[in-house]
Order: sequence, then structure tokens, then C-alpha cells
Amino acid sequence: MDLMEVNSPEALMENVRRAGFLPFFQCPVPGLSVEEHTPSRLWFSDTEDGPWEWKGPVARSGMCVYGKFFGGKAGFVSLDWLPDLLNYRRDGYDYDARWEDGLAPAKDWALYQVLDRAGSMQTGELKKAANYRKDGNKGFETVITRLQHQLYVVIADFEYRVDKQGKRYGWGVARYATPESLLGREFVDRCYQCAPTVSKERLIARLRERFPQAEETALLKLLG
Repeated sequence: MDLMEVNSPEALMENVRRAGFLPFFQCPVPGLSVEEHTPSRLWFSDTEDGPWEWKGPVARSGMCVYGKFFGGKAGFVSLDWLPDLLNYRRDGYDYDARWEDGLAPAKDWALYQVLDRAGSMQTGELKKAANYRKDGNKGFETVITRLQHQLYVVIADFEYRVDKQGKRYGWGVARYATPESLLGREFVDRCYQCAPTVSKERLIARLRERFPQAEETALLKLLG
């Protein structure tokens, strides 16, 4: 897989398009990450933007989704690959059906319901609305990471504080959303047009084609 040097948000988007799956950090497939293709000077520069700043614009570009999809670690999935990955990870279930069949933990269901009603929420808003506070629920990161892995939640953007001069500062705050609210229910409903096992076989075939030098175990681990 021939990926570009990541020196701009456009280059990052092009790598997402080429790869289909693009973890942010190194993964079991060598060479398949943002980290491995980004010059070191751009990671924590005081004068230049880098991948930390670009992940928000790429996430809201409309050509991919972003979230903790790869073993609890973040990365991008292009919209070309998303339907099969969503169908496979959700095992053909929307979240209502998963809950009704007893397959969803109560804390996951409660958090998902809050976000589903709102459409999208910043991290702090979601924690407050779902009672993740000092004397309330615990384990927010575990729940939100599991929902992302299952493709019921994605990160729609990263939002920054702005000073009096209009300059961003601090770390970007994640804005979570459901794929249904971000991409439209029609898009998501089309993801269920085949059995999850068929989606899995399609994904494995694509991964083998794109990454022929990678070990089979690494591809399966990437797929999750």
C-alpha cells in the first residue's frame, strides 16, 4: 500500500481514501497509520499545525468517520469501507434491537439513549447528561470506547476554545454523534443489506488485496 507523507489535511484525507482503514497510531499492519507517515516535527509544533489539528477537519469532511475503532485506539474509516464494517461490528443489529435481545449492557444503553436523542454532544455535555460525575456513574471511557468499536458512536469533530484574538488554544474537545445523525438513517439502513458474515468476508478480501504483505493474523486483528 503506497501512502503519502502526511504534511497537510489533504494528504491525510488522501491516505484515508487509499487505505480505507487508517489507524492514527501504529497497528498490527506495518506502515498503516497516520503516525508512520507524518514528519516528527509536525506532531507537537508551536508554529505549524499537524495531525492533532487535522483530524477534526478530516472527520467532518464527509468522506470518512473517525473514532476508537481499532482495539480501543483511534483512526479513520472511509465511507466506501464503512457499510461492511458497520454491519459486521454491529452484527446486523441497530441498538434498539441489541437492547431488546439482551445483548447490550445497561450503562451502554443509557449512554447511547442520551446521545441518540441529542444527535451529537461534546464530551462534557454527554457526561453531564448521562450522570457521569464524581458522585454518579463511573467508567465513561470504557462505555464510549465500546460503543465506538461497535460503530454505534463516532467522533464527528474536535472543538477548541478560542482566545480574544480568535486563536485556538488547548486540546480539542471531542463531539460525539451516532452514525445515523451524522450520515443519515438511510445510509445506515443500507449497511444492513447483507448478512454480517458476508460483510466480514468482503472486508477480509479487501484487506488481503490492499495489504498482501501483511500477516493474516494482523489483518484479522485490524478487522476486530
